[in-house]
Amino acid sequence: MADDLWFVDPTAGDNKTRLPLAARPIDLVGKVVGLLDNTKEQGNIILETVAKALRDHYGVKEVIIERKEAFSKPASPQQIDALARRVQVAAAAVGG
Repeated sequence: MADDLWFVDPTAGDNKTRLPLAARPIDLVGKVVGLLDNTKEQGNIILETVAKALRDHYGVKEVIIERKEAFSKPASPQQIDALARRVQVAAAAVGG
């Protein structure tokens, strides 16, 4: 896997920025994982299923699911920071 990903900011014209990837843990055993629900239809069902699989098959200690205010808005920096303080691994998730 590459050490960084291209990020295209849709508000910045054709400007492309390379962002470094966050450090990846070797495994998820004993980790607290955060999942960010985008509020789309059935997103919560999908995330609950993912959370169960993470606990049952990957040894995740706890899964914290946070819900954004609305799918049409990004999560607030405060919400992201609060989740980041509580977890070792996080993923944004899409329903719908």
